[in-house]
Amino acid sequence: MNALPLSFEFFPPKAPEGTEKLRAVRQRLYALAPEFCSVTYGAGGSTHEGTFATVREILAEGQGAAAHFSCIGATRERVRAQLAELQAMGVRRLVALRGDLPSGYGLGGEFQYASDLVAFIRAETGRAFHIEVAAYPETHPQARSPEADLQAFAAKARAGADSAITQYFYNADAYFRFRDDALRLGVALPVVPGIMPITSATQLLRFSDACGAEVPRWVRLRLQAFGDDAESIKAFGLDVVTALCERLVQGGAPARHFYTMNQSAATLEIARRLGLAPAGA
Repeated sequence: MNALPLSFEFFPPKAPEGTEKLRAVRQRLYALAPEFCSVTYGAGGSTHEGTFATVREILAEGQGAAAHFSCIGATRERVRAQLAELQAMGVRRLVALRGDLPSGYGLGGEFQYASDLVAFIRAETGRAFHIEVAAYPETHPQARSPEADLQAFAAKARAGADSAITQYFYNADAYFRFRDDALRLGVALPVVPGIMPITSATQLLRFSDACGAEVPRWVRLRLQAFGDDAESIKAFGLDVVTALCERLVQGGAPARHFYTMNQSAATLEIARRLGLAPAGA
C-alpha cells in the first residue's frame, strides 16, 4: 500500500496572504514525497499568470509540477506559445482539459474537445510532456450518456494521453466500473482516483452539486445531521475518505491524487492513517 505514488492539486491564490499560506501548506505536504503537484487553470485561462507562477515556485522547491492546461476558447497560436513557455520553465507534465469559458462568453476558439488539445500537444511537442487527462467515474455532467462519456475518454487515449485523473467520488464501485468498462474498450491508461478530503459539509455539497459528483445519500444525511459541529464533520470525513482510499488500493488503483483545496491537515491525517506519513509530518 505504502509504495503507491501520491500527488496533490493546488489552485493559484488570489492574494499575497494566500500565496504565503500555500507555501507553508506545500512544505508540510512535501513530507509525503509526492510524485508531482498540479496547479489548476481558471475558466478561459483566467488564472494563467497565477497558475504559471505557482508552477514555477513548485519547481524551484525541487518538486515535480504539473500545469493544468485548458483549451476551450483558445487559439492554436496561443496554445503553442504557452506550451513553449512551459517547456522553457522545465515543466514535463500537463493536465490537459477542455475547460470552461468565463460566464458570458461564447464558445469560440479552435479546440472543441480535450482530445483535440491532446492531439495538438503531441503534434507540437512529441513526447516532451507526460499528458494527464480527466476521467469521470460517475459520468461527466454534460455527457449525453455514460457510453458517450466512455467514448470521449477513449478518444483522449487515442489522441496520446499517458494517464488519467478522476473527478472525486465517494463510491468506489463507480471507479472500478469505469476502469473496467474502459479496459473493455481497449483503453489501458492508468486511471488515478481523485480524492477529496471532507472538511466542510456546506463546501462539499456545494461543490458536488456544481460539478456532478455524487455524495452518497448516507454520507449526505450524516453530514447534514452534524449541523454546525465542525469537529464531528471532520472526524466523520476522515473515516469515510480513509476507508475509500483503503478500498481503492485493495482494488488495484495505481496511485492517489488529493484535491487539497490549498489545505494540508486533512490530507496529512489521511496519509497518517494509511501509514504513509513519516513521524512528525
